[in-house]
Amino acid sequence: MTVFENLELALAGSRSFLKTLRARITAAQEARIDEVLDIIGLSELRQARGRILSHGQKQWLEIGMLLMQEPLLLLLDEPVAGMTDAETERTAELCNTLAGKHSLVVVEHDMEFVSRIARKVTVLHEGSVLAEGSMDVVQNDQRVIEVYLGR
Repeated sequence: MTVFENLELALAGSRSFLKTLRARITAAQEARIDEVLDIIGLSELRQARGRILSHGQKQWLEIGMLLMQEPLLLLLDEPVAGMTDAETERTAELCNTLAGKHSLVVVEHDMEFVSRIARKVTVLHEGSVLAEGSMDVVQNDQRVIEVYLGR
């Protein structure tokens, strides 16, 4: 499927068999897809097959598919794992763009990426909250240093 078709398939709305079978895209839906394509930076690739996208572009398409559902909350699990530095930077920009309109919960081990996007950081250890606060507060927390740096 193309990038456009993936976003079209992810449109919010009823998913009953008959409605899906008879569905025709409206001007408003096409405008929403165009808006999301702009947000995720894939407008120029709208007719490209999803399988030819880079790893980062595939992640952005997945985020776009989530956005088509018009969620209030996005849960992103290691969104930059395996990305190039440029893709990671673009993903940070995307997350910052989304933060004003959506709540984002990001699970990530790349602390440089986290520092670019996080307003609040929560460090977990063995299933419990070890520290919480700004990146500076968490990085200077003695318990975090002992657990993760072995000091």
